[in-house]
Formats: sequence, structure tokens, C-alpha cells
Amino acid sequence: MRPTRLGPPDAGIQATAPAGPAATARITSLTVHDIRFPTSRELDGSDAMNPDPDYSAAYVVLGTDAPDGLAGHGFAFTIGRGNDVQAVAIAALRPYLIGRSVAELCADPGSLSRDLVGDSQLRWLGPEKGVMHMAIGAVVNAVWDLAAKRRGEPLWRFLAHAEPEWLVSQVDFRYLTDALTPGEALALLRAGRDGLAAREAGLRDRGYPAYTTSPGWLGYSDAKLTRLAEEAVAAGFTQIKLKVGADLADDLRRCRTARAVVGPDIRIAVDANQRWDVAEAITWTRALAEIDPYWIEEPTSPDDVLGHAAVRRAVAPVRVATGEHVQNRIVFKQLLQAGAVDVLQIDAARVGGVNENLAVLLLAAKYGVPVCPHAGGVGLCELVQHLSMFDYLALSGTTENRAIEYVDHLHEHFVTPVEIRDGHYTAPTAPGFSAELRPGTLTTYSYPDGTFWTADRAARTTEHTAAHKEEQG
Repeated sequence: MRPTRLGPPDAGIQATAPAGPAATARITSLTVHDIRFPTSRELDGSDAMNPDPDYSAAYVVLGTDAPDGLAGHGFAFTIGRGNDVQAVAIAALRPYLIGRSVAELCADPGSLSRDLVGDSQLRWLGPEKGVMHMAIGAVVNAVWDLAAKRRGEPLWRFLAHAEPEWLVSQVDFRYLTDALTPGEALALLRAGRDGLAAREAGLRDRGYPAYTTSPGWLGYSDAKLTRLAEEAVAAGFTQIKLKVGADLADDLRRCRTARAVVGPDIRIAVDANQRWDVAEAITWTRALAEIDPYWIEEPTSPDDVLGHAAVRRAVAPVRVATGEHVQNRIVFKQLLQAGAVDVLQIDAARVGGVNENLAVLLLAAKYGVPVCPHAGGVGLCELVQHLSMFDYLALSGTTENRAIEYVDHLHEHFVTPVEIRDGHYTAPTAPGFSAELRPGTLTTYSYPDGTFWTADRAARTTEHTAAHKEEQG
């Protein structure tokens, strides 16, 4: 285990490197943007716990002095207020990046992950959880984006064809060895290479299964739910998801409407977004059983491992799914050890980036639990498709009972947006992690001074002034 770094590295230290501008390239900048979209105005993303989300990204760009001109892109997803706090947390990591060798970082992203997670003073803010951990994830993901671009491959292929020994070196096994040892992880990855070429050919041809949450936001009318559910089935999706948890009678009506629209053969998952206590989760899920829900998602606090286990025992055969708010690999480990989940949901931007998600995928493979990632936010579809495709190609070897969440929001803001064909994610072909936002998006939606927010503020001021004058007679 590497020693813990006691403070930020000296940006002026020059590591030994081969001669030549590419070999001696350094990280020269870390730029953070507070990007927010007004999704609450159409109730996109609304659920029982989060009724008015404005999908947002604390977006980081790593610049270098390499002659190839490539940059690394990553972000932490938030839902509006607090995105500025997340952006400041990312900016606090700048001293750990500036001056580092690009070649060394891309050859070993785990070195940065260990340095950031292991800093004793920053660690106190977690440890390994919350805003600081999400900041680490954003920066680590930006390094992986840069590494894949320099290799000229999409991240899914970069990972799938990496040597198993190297992938194991990227995982922090501290706190995991009672459930998964490095040797077991290596064996899983070596076994996962069997048949990789055939699976890759199939992936390129067919894609990876998706399910859609687009019809299911809690604020949508029954008419909009019906229209979007019909469109989902016509588009080839075999599973949709509905938000529940605010009012049982309303949930039953909406779920019955959806079942009548999609018929008996389309899976309907339901998502409570942490709304219930354990007993309430059991009662509510049993009441919804008449529409044959495929899973109940986040039935209670994401930190309540034993609560999830109790719900799972009580509501079977309805499956229990959770993970989008799980803070780190240690909680994922406990969920698996306790038999608390039927479906594990990773989030590309919640934990400490690709390295920690590799650990979670390995744990899920060890315990034989399918992974169906969360992707209900800006850019999360773009990121997590790479992780699921790697899992299929080089670890689990199957897409049975696996699907990536899809929501049809905000993809147009990305340089390489996701592509859905016949209810499947098309395998990305562009090098990198698909995280780069378009320059026009930064100009328009940077908060608070982007052109959209400036115009919006002016319009609201005008409305307020007009209303005040009307009150004055």
C-alpha cells in the first residue's frame, strides 16, 4: 500500500521522463464550470424526494501542454443549488494536478485516485463520501477520459482490452479483502476474457440493452405518461420505470395506467427515491404488487443496509434495487454481504470515479448480482454506458437481466452524445469517456452569468417590476 501523502504535491517538481514534447507533457490547467439547466420548469427529473430538480454539472477540464492538444473532461452531477459548492470542491484539487506528468497519469490513473483519497486533511471531510468524494470522482474520470483519448479508443474498449493485472492495480482493496481479494479479482478478470472478441462483435452490432425512465417522472400528467410509455414500447424498450412514493392512491392510478398501456410483457420498475421508512416501504411495495413491478428502487435510506435487507425479504418476488446514492465501495460491499439487493446500481459520478466503480463491478461479479446502472441525470448516460460495456465484455460476460437506464434529456449538449437504437445503447466509437460538453453549452448555461441565466434574470426582474407597478395602481 502506498504511503499517504501529507499535502498537495509541489507543482514545480519535474519527474524524470523520456525526451520529447509528448513524453514531457504536463497538466497545465484545471478549469471548473458551474453548468445548470432549467429542467424543473417542465418537471423533467421530478420524483417524490426531488420535486423540482434543475439538472446540473460541476464540469472540469484538464488542460495539458502536449502537442496533441487533447484535454480531459469529467463532471459531478447535481440537481441545482449546491452545484457551486461542488465546483469549489473540484477546484480545491487543482494543486494535486498541476505539473503532473500526463504520460504517468494516463499510465496509472490509480496513482491520482490514491493520492486524492489518501490526503489526510481532505479525507477528514468524508472519509470517502459526499461532496469531496464526488469531486475526486470528477477529476479521476477526467484523467480516464484523457487516457482513452491518448490511446485513441472509447473508454469501454480501453478497459475491456487492458491487462487483468493492470486493472487489478487500479483498484483500492482497502476495506474489501474480507469480501474480495486481489487474487479473486484477477481470477474474475482472467476468466472474463474468454469469448471477449465474439461479445465485442455482438456489442458493436446490437448494442447494450437499455430501459427508459422518460415516461415516469412524478410531475408528468397521465396523458404525458401514456404518450411517452407508448413511444417507449414503439422504440424497442422492454422496460420502463415510474417514480412513486408521494401518494399511494396516485401511484396506483399511474402504475395501472402504465400497465394498461405497455401490456403484460414489458417490465415496469418503480423508484421511491429513498422516500420511506422500512415498514412503510414494505407496505407500499406490497400495495403496488398488483401491477407486477420488476423492482422497487431505493425503498429507504441508501445508507440503511439492514433496512434494505429487511425490505428484500418482505417484498419478494419483487426485486430490490439500489446504488445511485451509495457513497463508496465499502457500502456496496455490505449490501452484497447482507443479501440486501437483487440489482446493484452504480453511478459514474457518485463515487470516486472509474477506479472505484471497477471495485464495485468486481464485487457484483463475485456475488453474482446483476448491475443496472443509474443514468437519470445530465451526462450520466454518456458516462455509464462505457462501464456497463466493459462489464459485459471483460467481466460478467452477459446482458441477461441487465440494462442501462436511459432518459431522453440534454444529450444534445455533448460532443459525442449517446445513441439509442431499438432499445439499445449503441457502442461509442469516439475516443474517450463521452464527457465533453459543447462550447456553446458552456456559454449559454454557465451559472449565473451564461446567456440563458442572464436573460432569465432580466426577464424575472421585468416581471417583478411590472407586478409591483400594478399593485401600486
